[in-house]
Amino acid sequence: MIAIPHFPSMTIEAYLEWEPQQELRYEFVSGKVFAMTGGTLPHNDIAINLLTALRPHIRAQGCRINIADAKVNVSPSIYRYPDLVVSCDERDRTALTALQYPKLIIEVLSPGTEALDRGDKFREYRSLPSLQEYVLISSTQISVEVYRRGEGRLWLYTAYQSADVIPLESVGFEFPIDLLYEDVSLDG
Repeated sequence: MIAIPHFPSMTIEAYLEWEPQQELRYEFVSGKVFAMTGGTLPHNDIAINLLTALRPHIRAQGCRINIADAKVNVSPSIYRYPDLVVSCDERDRTALTALQYPKLIIEVLSPGTEALDRGDKFREYRSLPSLQEYVLISSTQISVEVYRRGEGRLWLYTAYQSADVIPLESVGFEFPIDLLYEDVSLDG
């Protein structure tokens, strides 16, 4: 999804009261509110393919998986909407407003959001002690990148391409990369 600035400034309290009443979703970053616009069909198809494959496994573990409309409270001043998020933390089981303890966050990259997903969002997500993996999936070519938490502040990077099998170590699940792109028309 593409984030577009909407308001010059807003308090966190005002945002949390105002945002659920809106037709669009809005991210909140340090007083600024950004409208989330719709993604492409390939973007949506990739997210659905992964959700469909991953959901039974996640639920069997007693975890929750959410897609696009689930906010993550990254810090007291940041709320983001990742494409998919998994939390196995008991405190997130009954969350109504936002998840706070994600184990796995997945973003499907679009040309308009790629820099944000690789830059600011990844920097923000890394601050979450519960986060073990951050996954970036291209919506224009067969390509997946996985960042796994290592020792201290170290994040380990692995790139995957056509015919590879992708392990999601944080949730003990693996799948062929081709599953993501099944029946998806790629842009490039």
